[in-house]
Amino acid sequence: MFFKMAIRNLLRNKRRTLIVLSSIIVGVAATLLYDSINAGMINQMLVNQINSYYSHIQIHKQGFNDNKLVTSYIPDYKNVEEVIQKQDYVRNYSKRVIAFGMLSSANSSAGISMLGIEPGNEKKVSNIYKMIIEGKYLSGKSNEILISKKMAEKLEVTLGDKVVAMAADINGKVNSELFRIIGIYRSHTAEFDKVFVYVPIENARTILGLGDNVSEIAIITNNSDSTLSYKKQLVSAMKNAGVESNEVEVSTYQELLAMIMYLIDIWKQTSIIIYLIIALAVLFGVINTMLMSVFERVNEIGVLMSIGMRNSGIFRMIILEAFMMGVVGTLIGFGIGVLIYLPLSNNGINLGMYSESMQTFGLNNIIYPALDSNVIINSIFIMPLATAVGAIYPARKAMKLQPTDAMRHV
Repeated sequence: MFFKMAIRNLLRNKRRTLIVLSSIIVGVAATLLYDSINAGMINQMLVNQINSYYSHIQIHKQGFNDNKLVTSYIPDYKNVEEVIQKQDYVRNYSKRVIAFGMLSSANSSAGISMLGIEPGNEKKVSNIYKMIIEGKYLSGKSNEILISKKMAEKLEVTLGDKVVAMAADINGKVNSELFRIIGIYRSHTAEFDKVFVYVPIENARTILGLGDNVSEIAIITNNSDSTLSYKKQLVSAMKNAGVESNEVEVSTYQELLAMIMYLIDIWKQTSIIIYLIIALAVLFGVINTMLMSVFERVNEIGVLMSIGMRNSGIFRMIILEAFMMGVVGTLIGFGIGVLIYLPLSNNGINLGMYSESMQTFGLNNIIYPALDSNVIINSIFIMPLATAVGAIYPARKAMKLQPTDAMRHV
C-alpha cells in the first residue's frame, strides 16, 4: 500500500519530481566520473613509480634508506637470495648496485644516481626497457649505458657518444669508467629522468669496488595488495635462515612511496567531502520539495489519520517517497555515468598538451579513469541516504498535524 501511495504522490506533480530527480542524476553521474578520473590518476601515479624503479618490495642493508652510503651493501646477500627463491609469492626479483656520482661528456657534466642492473632480470621487475625512445636496452655487454632524454640534452650527447662516470668506491677513492650510450629513455617522472642512468651491474661493482656484493634486491610479488603480509612472511623466513633482522631492511612500496600513499588518503577524504557537499545540496532540495508536497496534501493526510493510519505510517510514507526518488535518480545517474565512463576507460583522456606538468606528477599523457569498489559504493548509497534524511523534517511536520484541523484545511 505504501509503495503504491508513494508512486501516486510522486506522479502528482511530475515537474517538481523531475527537477529533484534531475539534480540527483546529475550529482551521481558527475561524482562518479570525478571519482573515477581521480582514482585513475592516483593509480597511474603509483603504478608508474612501482614499474619504473620501486617494485613491490625492496631489500637493503639496515639503514640504507636513511643514509645511502656506498658501503651499505646487503650483508651475505646470497643467503637472502636463497630465501627469496623459496617464497611462492615472489614472481620475479633482480639485484642492483646503486652508486652516486658524476657523469661527464665533452660538453658538460651532471650528478647521477647510477643503477647497476642485471638487464635480463631487471626487465622482469621494472619496465624501463619499454620507455626507450632512441637506441636499445642494455644487452649485458660491458661499458654500455642507458640515460634519459633530459640527461642527454643536459650533457649535449646522442646515441653512440662516450661519457665518463665517476664515483667514490667503498674506500673513498674516486674511480671512473668510460661508457658508450646505447639507449635513451623517457620515463613518466621528470625528477627520475634528471638523475637515473643504467649500466651493467659488473661495471657498477668495479667502480665501487664492491666485489660481488649488491646494494639492493627488488622484488615483484604475485599480488601488490598483499605486500605488507608478504613482508612479514619474508622477514620471518630470513630470520629462520639466520639473517639478522638488525642487518637487513625489508621495505614495501607503501613505505618507500609514503608521499603517494598520503595523496591516496587525501583523495579518499576529499572524495567524501565532495559527496557530502553534493548530498547536502540534494538534501535541501528534497526538504523543500517534500515540505511543499506535505502542505499540498494536508487534507489527505488528515483523512488518512482519521481512518486509523498511525503517525509511524505517515512518517514511513513520506520517507519512502523521498527514498524512491533517491534510488531511481541514483540508478539513472549511475547508468549515465557508466555509459560515459566506459569509452573513457578504454580510450583514456588525452592531456598531451599538459605533458610537462603531467610528467612532474609522474603521470602519462593519457589518463584512464578507474571505477573501483569505493567509487561504486559511494555513488550508489550516498544519494538515497541523503534523500531519506532530507525527508525526515517534512515527515515530522506531517506527523504533528491534527486530523480534525487537517481535514478542514483549505
